[in-house]
Amino acid sequence: MAEESTRTDLGNRLVAWERADESAGHSIGRVGRMARGWRCHGTEVLAGPRALLSCWFQVDLDEDWVTREAVVGAVGGAGQRTLTLSADDRRRWTVNGRHDPDLDGCIDIDVAATPLTNTFPVRRLAGLDVGAQVTTPIAWVGVPDLGVTRVDQTYRRLPDVDGLAAWEYRDPQHGPFLLTVDADGLVVTYEGFARRVTTTA
Repeated sequence: MAEESTRTDLGNRLVAWERADESAGHSIGRVGRMARGWRCHGTEVLAGPRALLSCWFQVDLDEDWVTREAVVGAVGGAGQRTLTLSADDRRRWTVNGRHDPDLDGCIDIDVAATPLTNTFPVRRLAGLDVGAQVTTPIAWVGVPDLGVTRVDQTYRRLPDVDGLAAWEYRDPQHGPFLLTVDADGLVVTYEGFARRVTTTA
């Protein structure tokens, strides 16, 4: 993966969330600017009666917020696991170095345990009119098993809520959920999942 640039803009934002569901936990994420795109990485720890696990990830994206490479790790009851994914210019995906045709054409990676990966489609779709929606195939990574599944995710632009851009997220198995994001596309609230507790400018 490419080395990070010293440029600063949206990059170098550090954000933390707490879970808003039945799981007790926190996540932290960072967006960094690179010479030809973006690097997002973070960590999540859950410690409660329903979940005891941790995960970490690093995702490299191009200038248009399309995923190019990712590494995800997790520690759970079954031990430690690590997953690597990459997509070429034709959106052909490899998982741990082997081509996975089921993922071909996917645009994003979505790590289940973090709100940070929702920023990728929100950034790309920021120009949508209120009421408009886009459905995109993504590579969804379960945590802590790190299984990868193709999922069609839909984002619909909603009227602003309390001065924040608002989106409805849904997929065939989950949703709809309301998300609010700041001017950089970073999640502030994710209905039933997470809420932001702090951030650096």
